[in-house]
Amino acid sequence: MFSALLNVVLPVVLVAGVGALLARRFTLSQDTLGKVSLNSLTPALALSSLLGTSVSAGTGLHLAAAYFVLALSGAGLAFLAAFRAPSATRRAVMASVAIGNNGNFGLPIALFALGQPGLDQAVVIFLCSVVLTFTLGPLLYGSAGGARAGLQAVLRLPVVWCIAAALLVRLLHLPVPLGVRRGVDLLGQAALPMVLLSLGIQLGQAGRIALNRSVLTAVGLRVLAMPALALGLGLGLGLRGLNLQGLVLASAMPTAVNAFLLAREYQADAETVASAVALSTFASLLTAALVVAVLPLIGQLG
Repeated sequence: MFSALLNVVLPVVLVAGVGALLARRFTLSQDTLGKVSLNSLTPALALSSLLGTSVSAGTGLHLAAAYFVLALSGAGLAFLAAFRAPSATRRAVMASVAIGNNGNFGLPIALFALGQPGLDQAVVIFLCSVVLTFTLGPLLYGSAGGARAGLQAVLRLPVVWCIAAALLVRLLHLPVPLGVRRGVDLLGQAALPMVLLSLGIQLGQAGRIALNRSVLTAVGLRVLAMPALALGLGLGLGLRGLNLQGLVLASAMPTAVNAFLLAREYQADAETVASAVALSTFASLLTAALVVAVLPLIGQLG
């Protein structure tokens, strides 16, 4: 576990820590950084990864299906755990458990833990998490538009069209000019440090963490129960080797910041989600390291 902390988690902490220090010293706009990442760097990373990935279409679909089953199962588990809480708080707990940070936390962790093949799988899971966030999120928070509004939000994201373009290029075996590919790769390489800096800035600007029962329930389920659930579901759904490792590692990520942004937009229990985001991020530094340490054993199952 110490090796996992030193070699996998520490690089993430260092870069995010720089972002937190910058947030303490300067007035930085999270909206601007988010728009840069979401509308240019992340689409480029998705396009670059899908053009060069070793993940086959069948494997990608299998992994995506397992991820969606896992997220919905986590939401159901959270519903049971927070059944006695007020409706708005219960929905906040469900969103905090179901919507994981598979972007600015999950991608670099996967790269350091499992190498380029692991990053390729993490990109597939991240793209699934984007769709899940903007469809399940509005449903859980009770928005007027529901899943339809969420789906429309997903279709407005550049990353979706980059995925479609990459799949079309692969399907038709179209050549990509070298200059274009190099430019896309450069943008994609900038995505991971930028999203980590953004994560650090968000944490640096965070307010006080509420340590109430609902927050502790959400965080406990997110960083402790979800990896165990992912292992059981993954085995049950036929995932093995790197695929199973990728799913379990993704499940160990903290609550996504987007869960808080959506809660604020839809006037849900944003305070509970914000505290869950911050606390689960700090807690996952240890729990993610533990998961990374047991990944070799998980890869040998089945």
